[in-house]
Amino acid sequence: MKESHFKKIRSEFQVPYRYDVFFTNNLFSIENPIFANFMEKETIGNTNRKLLILLDEGFLLHHKTIENEIQNYFQTRLPQIQLIPEILVVPGGEESKNQSKYWEKILSAVNQYGIDRHSYLMVIGGGAVLDMVGYAAAISHRGIRLIRVPTTVLSQNDSGVGVKNSINYFGKKNFLGTFSPPIAVFNDFTFLHSLEERDWRSGMAEAIKVSLIKNKTFFEWIESSVDRLVSRDPSAMEYLIYECARLHVEHISQGDPFEFGSSRPLDFGHWFAHKIEYLSDFTIRHGEAVAIGMALDSIYSSLVGDLEKSECDRILSLLKGLGFSFQHPIVLEKGKDHLMVSLEEFREHLGGKLTLLMLEEIGKSKEVYSVDQTVLESAFIRLIQS
Repeated sequence: MKESHFKKIRSEFQVPYRYDVFFTNNLFSIENPIFANFMEKETIGNTNRKLLILLDEGFLLHHKTIENEIQNYFQTRLPQIQLIPEILVVPGGEESKNQSKYWEKILSAVNQYGIDRHSYLMVIGGGAVLDMVGYAAAISHRGIRLIRVPTTVLSQNDSGVGVKNSINYFGKKNFLGTFSPPIAVFNDFTFLHSLEERDWRSGMAEAIKVSLIKNKTFFEWIESSVDRLVSRDPSAMEYLIYECARLHVEHISQGDPFEFGSSRPLDFGHWFAHKIEYLSDFTIRHGEAVAIGMALDSIYSSLVGDLEKSECDRILSLLKGLGFSFQHPIVLEKGKDHLMVSLEEFREHLGGKLTLLMLEEIGKSKEVYSVDQTVLESAFIRLIQS
């Protein structure tokens, strides 16, 4: 062959990403300058940028004046921003990710109002709505600037501060999605006061997760703070959210943010959690499912000799002490039959070989590439007996 048949051009470049996660109270109070200061820096030299707001319907039910508060805030503090008068409202929870009509509604609004790459989508709501709106923002014009305002414990300490966006498809969780960072995240602790008990508790599962794989000191703090967290002590929850978010962002900035490899450390306990969410038709909250998944993986790690039984017992005790249960009817009825199916679906989602994170000790994890089915089934039996 001639030499010309072997010519090639290689392109290699790096794109820096940077975004801030703000922690505050009463974000849209006229007296609070945090959001206005951020937007003023964003719009220097361009006073015609548009901003379209998406609201979680469940959040709106508990914060009925929020639309007026936002409009008043923009009129008073950010007159240079062209706020789209229509505030879109979409259902909360996994329903928003299961039906294409909701993200198509956002694409239609982007088209109708001329939202371009220099404009903004601001989403206010729980993790599922943030996921769905983030997906719509990422595929519109190849990326519209996204501002996240998480309103649940789970979204403030985990999903809302990350770089992933997704919708559910083909009956599989997060089948379609993107890696697309927001330009900023604003955590308003006052939004947590109206959460139902299950949603307050659910978000703590992700904090336990990150403590188990990264920081024993944080795990011990959660252990010592069970009573305060259960009684909804605001300062305890604010610390838990801040520390969990800090560890999450630290992992993203220092690890593999776009998950080019097969390892997904921040998904400890998630391979089974994703399946039982679907099996329950999402009557099991994400955090509740993750708690079950972490308990199962902790028991498995103990049974194969990687994790001391005493540490496994501490993990189970903490989860139960916070109010998590492992005996949901769906888990009892269908869990065992879907163990291996769940592993295969997770492997497929990874896009490579099966890579799971298991525990060596509290605060220290290890990757495993195969699972003993007999041991896993034994772990499941112990789980539902716990």
